[in-house]
Amino acid sequence: MTNERVRPGQYPRQSATLASDAATVPVARRIVREACAEWGMGQDAAETGMLLICEIVTNAVRHGRSRSVRVIAERPHPDRLRVAVVDKSRRMPELRTVGPDAVGGRGLLLVEALSDRWGTDLLPWGKRVWAEIAIKVCDP
Repeated sequence: MTNERVRPGQYPRQSATLASDAATVPVARRIVREACAEWGMGQDAAETGMLLICEIVTNAVRHGRSRSVRVIAERPHPDRLRVAVVDKSRRMPELRTVGPDAVGGRGLLLVEALSDRWGTDLLPWGKRVWAEIAIKVCDP
């Protein structure tokens, strides 16, 4: 995992490149939890960020067709938390409506419900799926 130094004009960021398999989900949760603690974010932000990263990583593992994924937790503004996953597939995620008996297919519905905004950035080698929430910073 990298904990990137913050220079003027930059924002805090932690990231790691991990295998694209189910074992990546708890590691991604830990990255977000540790980043939120380091940046003084409250428990609510950490829990929401962990849930968001779980859903985005799970989608990347199931549909991304990559050997690895890049998990990112960043703070683009003092009152924002952004979590993201980069994979090598250019296949865009689809927000679907599923029936009550469906076993899966609700991940992006959760991302949409829990985040203030989310999206996908196409990259030359794949895509980055991200979600962002407003946070309250804990006083030291």
